[in-house]
This record gives sequence, structure tokens and C-alpha cells, in this order.
Amino acid sequence: MSERESMPCDVVIVGGGPAGLSAAIRLKQINPELEVILLEKGSEIGAHILSGAVVDPRALDELVPEWRSMGCPMAETPVTDNWHWVLSKTGKTALPHALMPPLMSNHGCYTGSLGNLCRWLAEQAEALGVMVFPGFPAAEVMIDEEGRVAGVITQDMGVAADGSHKPDYQPGMEIHAKYTLFAEGARGHLTKRMKARYDLEANCCPQVYGIGIKELWDIDPRKHKPGRVIHTQGWPLSESDSWGGGFLYHQANGQVALGFVTALDYRNPWVSPYQEFQRWKQHPAIREYLEGGKRVAYGARAINEGGWQSVPKLAFPGGALIGCAAGFVNVPRIKGSHTAMKSGMLAAESVAAAIAAGHEKTELADYDAAVRSSWIATELKLVQNAQPAVAKYGGDIGTLLAGIDMWMRTLKIGLPISMKHKPDYTFTGRADLYPKIDYPKPDGVISFDRLTNVAYSYTNHAEDQPCHLQVKDLALQVESELGVYGGPSARYCPAGVYEWLTDEKTGAPRFQINSQNCVHCKTCDIKDPNQNINWVTPEGGGGPNYPNM
Repeated sequence: MSERESMPCDVVIVGGGPAGLSAAIRLKQINPELEVILLEKGSEIGAHILSGAVVDPRALDELVPEWRSMGCPMAETPVTDNWHWVLSKTGKTALPHALMPPLMSNHGCYTGSLGNLCRWLAEQAEALGVMVFPGFPAAEVMIDEEGRVAGVITQDMGVAADGSHKPDYQPGMEIHAKYTLFAEGARGHLTKRMKARYDLEANCCPQVYGIGIKELWDIDPRKHKPGRVIHTQGWPLSESDSWGGGFLYHQANGQVALGFVTALDYRNPWVSPYQEFQRWKQHPAIREYLEGGKRVAYGARAINEGGWQSVPKLAFPGGALIGCAAGFVNVPRIKGSHTAMKSGMLAAESVAAAIAAGHEKTELADYDAAVRSSWIATELKLVQNAQPAVAKYGGDIGTLLAGIDMWMRTLKIGLPISMKHKPDYTFTGRADLYPKIDYPKPDGVISFDRLTNVAYSYTNHAEDQPCHLQVKDLALQVESELGVYGGPSARYCPAGVYEWLTDEKTGAPRFQINSQNCVHCKTCDIKDPNQNINWVTPEGGGGPNYPNM
């Protein structure tokens, strides 16, 4: 065994998304002498970042006030036109803006690539002296003898599928830190461990999720309206008693970002979120924008949808959760970047103060308190019943109740009621109780098959490495996931990772895992009905390489 190298620092940040980068920048703004390391599992900053995105600039204004004049790509396209449509199978009804609470307005927001924003933020961080290491996933958390987080160990490189060491084997490095910030995004594998070890969800609801699937298109210049933002709800999910919605954003360079979010608490195990997205694109109101255009990129990711009642305890000895690792997405607004950034900034301020006072590996209780008294809390409390109302009462009645609740809270006459969540996997029903869904074949022009689309995520993994999709009990997978639930893994995965095949020799069902296709959305970790699949980080740099997403 090779001996691990080690590196000491003041703060190590796990994840190069908006929260992690904002924390890194704020730390160096407060104290340029702090040694800050940021680890990113993607091949470069932004490679694994996917969002619509319409960004509320509130946190960015606080972090880098002059960003609009500093070449930030997000400044290119301010929102100019905002629509919300309720779709039927062939028609649409526009919801009047006057019916929506003020917080639902996109006035003053910007639409563009969140990945490119992160690349720009990384440049600002490196200019301040932050050590940014892409291609280095954090694989393990170091816990000291007192039970405190003491840093992380990066992923070993050059390990074969059978566990042996290849000629290029290189052991991971120990990063020893006074404080460790977890900014892994939704359903991070180390975040899961921290939640369990320190019982961080003891006093909150479980987190719930949606799966967001996105394509980027070059469209006919005559149809492009820079800054136009469209959101939809209703069809096609209304036909399967599921809920979610679509988006279409006119961004810079003649492109539109379009995508579809399906809440993962759907009951019918025959639902395929990917296929629902492809159906949605065929709606006349959406198709008219795409005809004559060309798809140029594809991707998917899980989205936190639990809201305020699912925010866990944020701090524990030596560490803290920031951004989507904690879950600060405003579901009705379909925005979480600004709240993620603000949480990273608040954590940085708490860490910098602790280190200045001579502390290390303490519990940052003041960070947790700061979040709960910040505008993050104010904003999320206004919408805390929106997601569970729609989840419980359906798209039509639920949307009406959610709107009433948001208006009452906006007018400060809200009822002191916080609706609860249950984990998404608990809703999955038996296959024999639900009708199979006959999805139309893709036409190759507007709609596409999964494997063709995965090629446009530019996903790549080293073939000979341990599978990062760990099935705990294969017999249970055959008996229950297939036998009881009809094998929903073959449908909920947006990248064709899972297949149920028949063994040619025995005739028995065989669970095929095409891990090289994985776009790291983590839907399997969330939706498997037995919680029998555990997603962990693959070898560094593996996964999608999203351009302009």
C-alpha cells in the first residue's frame, strides 16, 4: 500500500458549485491569509453544473457588487418577458401576473448558464488565492478521536473494477482542515453520511426531490426573444397523476434552455420522467420554438424540493452543510442559486470568525442561527406549503391552495401550519396496481431516445473502475424492485444506466448497470423503493462534461 500524502489548510470546501465558490470567495475577502482548498469532482469547474437557469442576483450583488461590469456571463441576458402557462394536451392558458404573489416575479433576474457563472466565480476565487482542484472528488470524511470532522480524503485513482491497483494507481490525499464545508449539491454522498452520523434531520422533515432534465437548443433566430422566460404546468404529467412542470428560457447567443421537472413522489412505477419531457416538447406551444432548431446539449440532476421544513441542522463539530447539500431551493420560483450562495457566504463569515478567535473543529452554531434569521429563511417560509400542497392535492387544487397560502403569508396573515413531507420512495406503488404507459417513439427531430441524448452530455467514465452505483442486496433488487414494482429503475434513470435483461443461459432476470452512462443525477439513490442503491463518487473527472449548461 502506498502511503497517503497529506495537506493541511484552514478550510476545505467539498464542491465547486455556487455555494462552495461563494464560501471560498467570502473567506478570502474577510481574511486573505486563510488557506482555502476547494475540491470539485468534475473534470473542470462547471462540468457537473446544470440548472435552468433564471438567477436572482441578490446574493451575487452582496458577494461581488460590480459583477455586471466584470465580464460575468450571467449579465448578458436580463429577463425581459415572463410567462406562466397551464397546458392541456393541445392548448395553453396563461396565468395572469396579477394572480401571483410578488415573490414570483422574475423582474431584475438574469437567465444564462449556471455552469458558466461558476466558471467565472472560480476565476474570482483563484484570483483571491483559493486553491481550486477540479477532478478530485472527496471520497471519505476524516473524523478525529473526539468525533469531530477533521477534513476529507480524496478519491483513489487507478483502481480496477476488481479492486486491484492498476499501474497508474495513486492513493487519495488527506486534506486536514480546521473546518470542512460540504457543498456537494443535492443528495451528496458525504452529506448523507454526515446527516446520519450527527442526526442532523432529527427535527426536520426528510428532504424530497424532483428530477430536472434539460436540453440546450440553437433555434431559428427569428423565434429567439432574448430574456423571455416561460414556465408551464399541467400536461403531460396530469395524465399520470404526477406533478411538476416545464421551462423554456431564451438565453444568449440564439439559444434556449428547456427542461422538465418531475417530482419524485410519483406513485405509478411505469412513469418515465425522461419520456414525459420528450412528450412535453411535442406540445404545439413548445414545439413551435424548436422547429428548425438543433439540440446541442443534454443533462439531468436531482433538485431539492423540501423547502424550509426540510432544512436540517446545518452545523456539527468541524463541519457544516451549505447550498443544496442543505436544501434551500425555492420550489415555486424554481430558484436556489441565490439562497445557496448566501448560505455559503454566511458559513464563511462564521468560519472566519471562529478561526480568528483561535478555534478549530468546533460546531458553528452561529452559522445555523444566521441562516435561520436571514433572508433565506424569510423567503423560504413564504413558500413552505407550496410543494406539499401540490403533492397532496394535485396540480389543480394544490396550485390554488399553494397560491392562497403564499398570498396569505406575503400579507402576513398566514396560518401557523407547516405541511409535512414523506420520503419520495415511500410513494412508489406496486406495478400491478397501475396501468403501463405507452410512450410514443421519438421522432429524432424534436424528441430523442435516451442514449442518443446522453451522448450530448459528453459523459465519460474510466471503464475499468469499481462501480460507483452500489447495489446493497442484488437478490432484493430482483425480488422486489423488479418483482413487486416492475423495475422502475429502467424508467426513472434519465441516462439509461439500468436495464433488466434475461440471462441467456438460465432465463433468470439480470440487473444490468451501465455505470459509464451516469450523469450523476442521483435519482436512483432517491427513488429506489427499497433504498437499495447507494450512489458514491467515481474516479476523479468522471461523469458529464456539460458545456454552457
